[in-house]
Amino acid sequence: MTLPMIFALAITVLMIVLIMIDRLPFGVPPLIACLLMVVFNVVPINVAFSGFANATIVMLASFMAVIAALQKTDLVTGFKQMISRLATKGGFKAYVLIIVFVMVGCSIFGTGSTAYYVLVIGLLSTLAYNKKLPPSKVLMPAGFAANHPMLPFNVALQYGIVVAVLEATGVDERVDLVRFSLVNLILSLGFLVWCLIAYRMLPDHPITNDESDADGGAAGGGASSGGGIADAAASATATATAIAPALTRRKQMATYISFALAVGGMIAYSYIGDAGYAITGLSVVILLLARVLNFSEIRDAISQPIIIMSAGVIGIAEALGATGLTQLVGESVAGFLGGNVSPFLLVFAFCILTSVLATLTGSTIGTVYVFAPLAIATCVGLGLDPTAAAIAIVISGWNGHFLPIDGLPAMVMGVGKYSLVQFWKFTIPMYFIRLLALSAGAIVLFPM
Repeated sequence: MTLPMIFALAITVLMIVLIMIDRLPFGVPPLIACLLMVVFNVVPINVAFSGFANATIVMLASFMAVIAALQKTDLVTGFKQMISRLATKGGFKAYVLIIVFVMVGCSIFGTGSTAYYVLVIGLLSTLAYNKKLPPSKVLMPAGFAANHPMLPFNVALQYGIVVAVLEATGVDERVDLVRFSLVNLILSLGFLVWCLIAYRMLPDHPITNDESDADGGAAGGGASSGGGIADAAASATATATAIAPALTRRKQMATYISFALAVGGMIAYSYIGDAGYAITGLSVVILLLARVLNFSEIRDAISQPIIIMSAGVIGIAEALGATGLTQLVGESVAGFLGGNVSPFLLVFAFCILTSVLATLTGSTIGTVYVFAPLAIATCVGLGLDPTAAAIAIVISGWNGHFLPIDGLPAMVMGVGKYSLVQFWKFTIPMYFIRLLALSAGAIVLFPM
């Protein structure tokens, strides 16, 4: 191992530690790591900060603005009204429809949207106890459904990261967006099947404070640490449920056109290259000209911390590849596994590793950008097409949730007043079912 490799590895470990201790603003640790890569002469400054000129980051930033505009439309209002009506009606059919409806809503907001899952959980947390469909029976599956798009056309973030990690490791592969979306659909269907199976085992107890107090803490007991999370959720929900003022019909039409153009640009990328991402960027111009968003709102949307984090970590991935460390690790792992390893088991094992560490560190983007290049290099070392591995590993970063230590699972457990045993009865089977469906879908649609 050369000296640049050692420096690169040490700086990457430092970045991960800084992300884990959560003492610095989100997005800052990768910037520090990029600067250290330059100071210790691991890579030149244009390589360390190459993520900020990456075509994928330009597309992601543009799409963030489009999503900010979409949240101002009547779609959000209609979603809230439909959820309330279904929950009041009750029954297994209403349970299924709520989950499907939340998954359809996730198609608009995108996987991992904090605003969306806060909105969903906040709405369900206000439901009065109904024996036909207790809120505790629907809040957990519907809460996690906010992470699974039923119509996966808004997969810009994950798709962009897959393309970026493949490029960073020197793999010249254009990932078909339609097939990539189908992988997400298979994952979502696996999750939905588990929700249908789990219906009868979900607990039955009130979740609102007044009803819980009246029932002496609710049947089955709640999570003792849920109060603080629930209070935080209530505060966040007050903001999320009033996302933005209503738009005029003309402005809403402009927003829908902008969204369609942005998605069309991403689909076109597989055929026309970077020009497709430029089309996504131009879709934001429509929002500005139609006065759906002003320049300040667009500037805030395209410079969100998630964009800074992604751009910074791309530079780290580039640096690890430039030193040869990624290739060295990949060849070492490939040699250890031998030539007879099952591609499915290889992908599944990397998915578990990535999702577990993403859950424990709380940094999905950072973990994905560290482990995806290693998996890609391992596949290359074994003579396998790495596309399926890259796709499955990137998506797996958003599919941990078996521990209540991250935003979504913590809010589900706290607001729903679930005990840890009740939480694990649902989340541990969900975790393995999702990763099995994800690994199988990726390999079927992108053969290795």
